[in-house]
Amino acid sequence: MNDLGFDKRPEDTRIVVAMSGGVDSSVTAALLKERGYDVVGVTLQLYDHGAAVERKGACCAGQDIHDARNVAAEIGIPHYVLDYESKFRESVIDDFVDAYTRGETPIPCVRCNQTVKFRDLLGTARDLGAEALATGHYVRREAVDGRARLMAAVDASKDQSYFLFATTQEQLDFLRFPLGGNDKTETRRLAERFGLPVADKPDSQDICFVPNGSYASVVTKFRPDAGKPGDIVHLDGTVLGRHDGVVNYTIGQRRGLGIGGRNKDGSAAGDNDPLYVVRIDPATNRVLVGPHDALAVDEIRLATLNWLGPEKLSDTPRPVMVKIRNTMAPVPATVRADAVGDVIVRFAEPEYGVSAGQACVFYEGETVLGGGWIQRQDAAVAAA
Repeated sequence: MNDLGFDKRPEDTRIVVAMSGGVDSSVTAALLKERGYDVVGVTLQLYDHGAAVERKGACCAGQDIHDARNVAAEIGIPHYVLDYESKFRESVIDDFVDAYTRGETPIPCVRCNQTVKFRDLLGTARDLGAEALATGHYVRREAVDGRARLMAAVDASKDQSYFLFATTQEQLDFLRFPLGGNDKTETRRLAERFGLPVADKPDSQDICFVPNGSYASVVTKFRPDAGKPGDIVHLDGTVLGRHDGVVNYTIGQRRGLGIGGRNKDGSAAGDNDPLYVVRIDPATNRVLVGPHDALAVDEIRLATLNWLGPEKLSDTPRPVMVKIRNTMAPVPATVRADAVGDVIVRFAEPEYGVSAGQACVFYEGETVLGGGWIQRQDAAVAAA
């Protein structure tokens, strides 16, 4: 049994590595090559949007493809570039734009992993005769009682398990994550030891296809109506100001609203009682604001559940730890299925700034049990 879990010699085990042109995927390919595996590198060209290609920290376009090709040549493996621009546009960019126009806050990295990488690329890897598809994600895969489990990375600061919650059991059986036990410093050291030309390359930042980090510019490019001005309205129905397009706002936002706070008697104030975005309503083109308490959420409903736990989810509340944002520490909650097939998550303590379109991911210790997409739940507003 080799160290990837196959009953054959490494040299008889073909592994396709998804090479983005960054340090992590490059080290993944070099490590597997050093261990004697039959490694094939594949890079996906996902977009070519001018400024996005030139922006430092982008991935999967322009210079990154060139970098991946150079790494493959350095370590002596075959390398292929696949044009996935149309797939990426349909599965990721269009979904991103549509979600924003619905007043949601999407996570395109999850959609990319769920569709383009772990559905389409995984199929390509099988066509190439691979036993597995390896990536540079910081997450672990462990076999327990003959079943693959998805686990958080050893380095909590680099853990990417939140973004991989939609990985199915069938996909997980085929995937491998060699860097899950590393921290970033160790990965950089390995890149230097292998003499990789990307050893000092910065990590990718923000969303790869968004030039200069401006989400609104991407959305309004495809959906100009998302930049249409409208009213900023208090939950009590008072119109407080104007906005320059609902796409520029997110749930929980406080800064950049262009309005002051309110005193306890409801009159305008400076920042005595700050206001937050509590709802985005594209149907009426309004941004709804209210006090911090209005952001408190005790319970959320999820759709499109992906469950990886060994026991089937039932209508009995099950204690879990959950994350509703990648950057937060897991918090206690219960999860259960309801009669119509949705999943209900109830927090032990209210959570603030819950955004529709984000993911809620379940953990049991370091094991990822799955997760789902947070559905919209509208805040009440008085008639203006």
